[in-house]
Amino acid sequence: MRRRKILFVTTDQQRYDTLGCNGGTVARTPVVDALAAAGVRYERAVPQSVVCMPSRSTMLTGQHPSTHGVWMNGVPLPEDAPSVADVLHRAGYRTALVGKAHFEPYLDPFLRFPENAMSRIGTTPPEGVHRGFEHLELATHGPVGPLHYARWLAENHPEAVGGYYSVLDPAMQVNAAGGGDSGAPQVKVNPIERGWYHTDWVADRTIAWLESLSADDDWFCWMSFPDPHHPWDPPQSEVTRVDWRQVPLPAGYPEDRAEREGIIDAKPRHWRLWYDGALVSNYEAPARWVPATLTSDQVREINARNAVECELIDEALGRVLRRIGELGWADDVDVIFTTDHGELQGDFGLLFKGPYHVDGLMRLPLVWRPAPRTGVPPAVVSRPVGLVDLAPTFCAIAGLDPAEWMQGEALPADDADADARGFERVLTEWDSALFGVDVHLRTITRDDVVCTAYRPGYVHDGTEGELYDTCEDPLQRDNLWDDPARRSLRDDLLGDLRDHQPPVRSTPLRLEAPV
Repeated sequence: MRRRKILFVTTDQQRYDTLGCNGGTVARTPVVDALAAAGVRYERAVPQSVVCMPSRSTMLTGQHPSTHGVWMNGVPLPEDAPSVADVLHRAGYRTALVGKAHFEPYLDPFLRFPENAMSRIGTTPPEGVHRGFEHLELATHGPVGPLHYARWLAENHPEAVGGYYSVLDPAMQVNAAGGGDSGAPQVKVNPIERGWYHTDWVADRTIAWLESLSADDDWFCWMSFPDPHHPWDPPQSEVTRVDWRQVPLPAGYPEDRAEREGIIDAKPRHWRLWYDGALVSNYEAPARWVPATLTSDQVREINARNAVECELIDEALGRVLRRIGELGWADDVDVIFTTDHGELQGDFGLLFKGPYHVDGLMRLPLVWRPAPRTGVPPAVVSRPVGLVDLAPTFCAIAGLDPAEWMQGEALPADDADADARGFERVLTEWDSALFGVDVHLRTITRDDVVCTAYRPGYVHDGTEGELYDTCEDPLQRDNLWDDPARRSLRDDLLGDLRDHQPPVRSTPLRLEAPV
């Protein structure tokens, strides 16, 4: 029997509002917009973590971070962790992961972790499969390191290696250097030819793998673009697509300093400490950069370059979909497009990510275009869903029951389906321990409200929290945590949050690297 094939497309650190179908106006994304128009678009897709490794591990395992155990970046997912790719492979699917994996730490100079050593042995794991994938070609945000893209660029176009932004400074800390016209942090002029940039490389290698398959193969391909995650260094030939001087400031960026700082001061204390450069709780935010120094022009230039990267991804996806059509599979392929978490991108005068459970990081683009032959009608789902729901969805597409260890549910096809199956809440968590600073958050998204409880940590005593009504206050500027009129709602949400905490892994996993 002919089964549906699955193209799972992820980006890294992409905001909900960067897509035209979600109201974005800076980047042009006609390919994803067309998938949304023909499929299901989710208005409230929420990650289970707002950093890469825990979130990507959730996509693969269908479990919350507390259960799969990757509690922060730098904690490797065990090789024997459950994997939806393994479920599909055992059911006869051909499986591949092309692009960014990041289930294991990247700071790995001695190649202790298999994914970092893969390029030395090719694209087929020594045991035949790794985490259920029979083919892996891996990349990250630049040309340095042991992954397939870095080796390919060094061997074929060594002159292009130096054009990328240097992610680490000489002290092995995240680089805070600025560039471009505005001196924005982690911006650089990159003279690389477009066809050599990692976005097109990921699409090229995906197409090559698809072309290696037989016409009647069932397949699951995870195509994982490293962009639009910082650094913002797309090919300079493409930067003129968007004139940064004409980019409007995002609604979430209060240009008036006093207003901006007043909003931050009403939030838990670590917000202002980071803004002032006194505390860093996420390694990828440069320790030597002070958010209070961010200027309006820098926000505009970063948003422009981010939009260019989103456009390149959209065009690369379009090439892959065209080739799928040429190979005769167009009617049989489900396409799911999403990201692992968002990016602050100027909201509240901040960049990058961290323990800040607001929409810039928590509201994700998610589009599911079912295989056209299924006849599933287009829809928009307003109920909350999570990345934890992806693995059961892949099983459903393949005609398989979800594995007993999966904690989510197959994505709903519309709001009626969501209501019938009880899509009411989504949980998100954060745990980190970096430079002696530990932060612990637990969040529930329900009924258009986001409620975050802080556990005791370096700057929190366990009484703090955040509560936002996303209908009345879509920019999440008014923290209602201490509002007496919302006390009953807050208590109800906290009880719901406690009652639905996922099982905690019995043996905690060790932190092996900062990222």
